[in-house]
Amino acid sequence: MVNNFLHLVNPDQVSGFIGAADQGVEAIRFLGLKMINPPDFLQLVTRFVFNFIMTIILIRFLYYPHSKRKDFFFIFMIFSTIVFLLCFMLGKVSVQLGFALGLFAIFGILRYRTDTIPIKEMTYLFLMVGISVVNSLSDKSISWSELLFANLVIILITWYLEMIWMKKKEDFMDIRYEKIELIPPSRHAELLEDLKKRTGLNVYRFRIDRINFLRDTVKIRIFFRHEKEVNRLPAEPKKPVT
Repeated sequence: MVNNFLHLVNPDQVSGFIGAADQGVEAIRFLGLKMINPPDFLQLVTRFVFNFIMTIILIRFLYYPHSKRKDFFFIFMIFSTIVFLLCFMLGKVSVQLGFALGLFAIFGILRYRTDTIPIKEMTYLFLMVGISVVNSLSDKSISWSELLFANLVIILITWYLEMIWMKKKEDFMDIRYEKIELIPPSRHAELLEDLKKRTGLNVYRFRIDRINFLRDTVKIRIFFRHEKEVNRLPAEPKKPVT
């Protein structure tokens, strides 16, 4: 009976079944693609979680507390996710040179036409692109300790510049000034005091950009610092008890 059973079974089928059993879920395919590749999938999930944590630290705890811009918070998170997944997926396949150049050309001409992105937000956007590319394209020759060190260096430098170096927030403003008699260098001290008095800002320096003698006006760029001051209302006098 056993011999009859062995004759019914094709040896090639038996070996194929054993090979499929050894490969497990990796041998399951749909339309020519593997349903899952456990090592690569685990690597994708691990790297994505690692990159997501680093992105959250940079954007949520370093950028957002100072800017309070939810629109840019949304842009940075989406941009970081897309760049990471794009680089990780394209790193697994052979991409033709023309397609790769066209892809980066699209990123090169991409602009937000509805609003001008400030230079600080553009810097954070570049930071998101850089850290996502590093975390996605690092191959097996780079250890986890090296990858972690690279991310921590970026975070620590950003933390130092954001929390310590730029603790006193500085800003500038362009104004039209009509007291042209204060323009000579010998009267710059009077000009600075007048700018502080009339603007109510902590102006610490200024730059004269353009003088219009026909209209007796001058374009001045003033630089000032934001100081946190708590304005307390005076306590109301207590009414006498009658």
